[in-house]
Amino acid sequence: MEKNLNMKTHPWEMDEKARLCRFLCFGSEGDIYTSREEVQVSRESAEALLALLEDGRGTDVVEVIAKYSQDGRVVSMGPCLFALAVCSQHSDLKTRQAAFKAVKEVCQDPVCLFTFIKYKKELKDTESGIWGRALRKAVSNWYNGQNAMNLAVSVSKCKQQNGWSHQDLLKLAHVKPANDGVALVCKYIMKGWNEVKTEYADKENPEEVLKVLSYLEVVEKVKHCNDETEVITMIEEHLLEREQLLTDHLKSKNARIHPFSILVALENYKKGQGYQGKTKWETDSNIIHAMDSAFYKSFKYLEPVDKNFVIAVDISTSLSSIVPGTSLSTAVAAAAITMVFASTEANTQVLAYSGGSLLPCTVAAGMTLEQVTAELVQTPSENTDCTLPMTWATENEKAVDVFIILTNNPIWAFSASPVEALKKHRQRMGTFSKFVICGLTSIGHAVADKPDRGVLSICGFDLGAITLIQNMALGLI
Repeated sequence: MEKNLNMKTHPWEMDEKARLCRFLCFGSEGDIYTSREEVQVSRESAEALLALLEDGRGTDVVEVIAKYSQDGRVVSMGPCLFALAVCSQHSDLKTRQAAFKAVKEVCQDPVCLFTFIKYKKELKDTESGIWGRALRKAVSNWYNGQNAMNLAVSVSKCKQQNGWSHQDLLKLAHVKPANDGVALVCKYIMKGWNEVKTEYADKENPEEVLKVLSYLEVVEKVKHCNDETEVITMIEEHLLEREQLLTDHLKSKNARIHPFSILVALENYKKGQGYQGKTKWETDSNIIHAMDSAFYKSFKYLEPVDKNFVIAVDISTSLSSIVPGTSLSTAVAAAAITMVFASTEANTQVLAYSGGSLLPCTVAAGMTLEQVTAELVQTPSENTDCTLPMTWATENEKAVDVFIILTNNPIWAFSASPVEALKKHRQRMGTFSKFVICGLTSIGHAVADKPDRGVLSICGFDLGAITLIQNMALGLI
């Protein structure tokens, strides 16, 4: 597959596969990612996808879609689901077959399945409808291919989304349950709990059916129970059951909360009100302490990509501004981002720089967020030069895989070209070094004058930005 899709002659060239991978990861084929921006996908924003399909490489495209969606390497599932829907409606039979076969892998929860159906309907350019034999089979396989308990949890968590419900899909796909457990869940979807309870009351049910019935009973009781103590008891009992039955889900890395997500929630909670000030609350010191503790403990779950990083913090201006969509100052955000990489990647060099000066910083294991922030925040100067980290690494002959620049300045304000400094480092060290500039408070602006696979501009910051940096380091986008 790699051979089929890779056509570039230099590693920094943006070929169609590289653009496809960027589209799948964050909904754009370009080099700008804006945090917390709702991803809007269309045929116009997926030129590489369409080009690869027209070039007869549809089955390879479906394989890439499945890989990226399953590896947890995407900021949003929307682009992958859109791309899969496009493939499922392409004129090439093998592409369509591969796409429908991949539905069960790519659509890992009901929201994804409903979104896939939504895109198929939007893309349909005839009045014949979308519910042909292939889609009916794919949807049937989605329901029948799951463990009954997993299916019960899924359908009780999300009953409808994007204009579609489980009832709609079961009817339109003519789903025939493959076993007793799935049959029970399908009946629950179509008829409701009361009818299920009556029908299964006097039967000798298999163990799997009994477990699903017990779970659904808890779900229904919680819906209508006003006794807080009883609700807590039922939730605790249910969580114990989930721990035994859904160990794969509970052990999944996707179930672990990232330190940056915890920090954003903590700082917002300490503020005592929502972002727009409409919702207010009294803060509790015990909750603050628990969240603070969770922040530090969550670092042990981070997985390294084993690359050489330089994290360079621009201190030419005050870092007191707020990162859009959060309650974090840019100083605290920069410190947290630095801690994420310094604690995970063994080869990470932290620098603070301003116009004409650069200072190596020590970020050691066990340091608190406050200590790291103090280490980074130096006396600001009046100008900035983001080429300094690359120049420093080149002059000191330090081969760097990824340069990450954290700045409070507008990305367009730099007088010197960081890309030219990056190219010099690549040439001197003989490595395909990459450059990620994070304008923590800025709007989107391209850094490179022509497409470069090793350059990415991030505007604002969120968990998706960390995902993209890791993808960049691994050569996935």
